[in-house]
Amino acid sequence: MTKTEPQPTRPFGRIQHPRGFRARRGLNWVILGAMYASYYLCRYNFRFATPGMEKEFGFNHADIGYMLSFWSVAYGFGQLINGLICDRIGGRTSMVIGAAGTITINLIYGFASFAGTFSTFALIWLFNGYVQSFGAPGMIKINAAWFNRSERGTFAGIFGFMIQSGQVVINWLSPLILAGFTVGALTVGANQWRWLFRIPPLITAAVAVLVAIIPRATPEEAGYPGCIKDDSDTNAGDAANVRVNIKECFITIFRHPLVWFYALAYACTGAVRHSSDQFSVLYFTDHLKLNLASKPSVFVWTMFVVPLVAVAGSIISGVVSDKIFHGHRSPVAMALYFILSGVLAVASAMMWLGMLDATTTGILLSAGILILISFTVNATHSIVGAAAPMDIGGRRMAGFASGVIDSFQYFGAAVTLPITGWLLVKVGWKAWFPSMVIFGFIGGIAMLLVMRKQRVLAASTANRSQ
Repeated sequence: MTKTEPQPTRPFGRIQHPRGFRARRGLNWVILGAMYASYYLCRYNFRFATPGMEKEFGFNHADIGYMLSFWSVAYGFGQLINGLICDRIGGRTSMVIGAAGTITINLIYGFASFAGTFSTFALIWLFNGYVQSFGAPGMIKINAAWFNRSERGTFAGIFGFMIQSGQVVINWLSPLILAGFTVGALTVGANQWRWLFRIPPLITAAVAVLVAIIPRATPEEAGYPGCIKDDSDTNAGDAANVRVNIKECFITIFRHPLVWFYALAYACTGAVRHSSDQFSVLYFTDHLKLNLASKPSVFVWTMFVVPLVAVAGSIISGVVSDKIFHGHRSPVAMALYFILSGVLAVASAMMWLGMLDATTTGILLSAGILILISFTVNATHSIVGAAAPMDIGGRRMAGFASGVIDSFQYFGAAVTLPITGWLLVKVGWKAWFPSMVIFGFIGGIAMLLVMRKQRVLAASTANRSQ
């Protein structure tokens, strides 16, 4: 059997590919995943800098919420714009552009953020939001061409693993930087938060070089034609063609009958995910009274375990949607959203009963709640934000499908983060968990509507074929 001839499917539904294909796809995927993970180093460094920024410049939680909101708005609109651009210029070029942009912006933040005004910090971070939005559409577009529909949920789980590895690295690296370090003649003291924006971009730059050289946009470019079937609604029949006219892409995706339901659900994911991620460090320092410079073990372990359970949620949900629900994402996502709402409701009750105060028990319970939130919300983040756009857009339009759906994650965050920051100032941390409960419920309803619409579409297709 030659290199370019796909092998038949084996029992139990496992798709067989030509010899060497999986290794080449794995190489492609590892480098692209590492690239996107490195984006997270230049994104979640911000949350570790917030205590130092508040102390040095007198910002409050509401100010931080507005900065994060501006970032989210820029990222959301960037997803819409850059998703279209990505489908035109290709995924690899899109990812390299985003990497160059976030490297530049982070270095500016690290070396030029001495003015100390709210507008200075907010404007710089807003630009970071826009350039980072080149990353997800580029990666999802490339991988839509390398994975069949029945493999994409599992891919989304691996996607969750790679991006969470970025969180693991920044969660490990940031306390080390804040604790102070010495390299040769250079000595940096404790709590020098600007170094959080100077070191991570160097890692991103190294990975960007690999992305520019090694990955290929399609199996055909790597010498494996005919291996992947594009069964999306946007398939035009040319397997090697992954670039598309902007007007055609815009009209096709905006008219797709499922995309807006997924977008609504993903807005709910964004509201919870970004609130729990971005305010978690302040929660430990401000509410639970932990000193991060001393690297308290409960904080270190929580920030290590949170991305690990996020990975578990991503992989489990992806495999279940592939193997049990045959590539349908909505049933799994619906269950996860309702579970998330239940976890947040219990956490809210515990907070108001005083069970999550700054005691040993309160700290441990708080850590457990954040871990459960991470599991559920990141599981929906993978299958709704990574697998569903590939199913909808295919290899030709997955970039814009991702841009539309993922933009709502950040629009949801943009609306809720400043409100959350304001509530923390006015009410205190007792408002944090209650402010997120409703979003799990709305996300579940949106997925219920997707399931209903899919049944209608399936019945309509069956009637036309008779």
